Amino acid sequence: MSDFLRPEVRAFLWRWRDTLIGIGLIVLGLWWGLRAFGAVQWLGYLVVLIGVVLAAAGVQRARFRQDGVGAGVVQINERRLSYYGPLDGGVIDVADLTKLELDPSAHPNPNWVLTGVGGQNLSIPINATGAEALFDVFAGLPGIKTGDMLDVLSRTPDARVTVWARVRPVLH
Repeated sequence: MSDFLRPEVRAFLWRWRDTLIGIGLIVLGLWWGLRAFGAVQWLGYLVVLIGVVLAAAGVQRARFRQDGVGAGVVQINERRLSYYGPLDGGVIDVADLTKLELDPSAHPNPNWVLTGVGGQNLSIPINATGAEALFDVFAGLPGIKTGDMLDVLSRTPDARVTVWARVRPVLH
């Protein structure tokens, strides 16, 4: 059964899976909403709303996911981000992040560069195994604009770009 679809088609469907499920829910909800009566009709409209939210989030996640397999593995456990690479790696707490940058000059693929409170840097290839989980971490950073982050990722700039930086409180 795994040979039924070409690898490129399988990769495309896997990348856009959340969006496709959302579209399926929209179609199902519209069918219920327009064909049924009473409680099922209202349930259909609720399913449409859930499908729209899931499809919109799925588009963002699909734009964040990268093709190919980069070096290393990303793990997130209890708000602690770990990266295990072939040559380097490290651990950083999400609460300690002060800056998020995209470094397109890293070889062979661009890297996310995370800076902690103490100035330590953690570089993670954008297509490392498990890097798609970084979307939830980055989306949870206070004040980040996910649309801007996805735009920077899609156009891959020439120089290092700061995507997010923690706003330092003024003490006076």
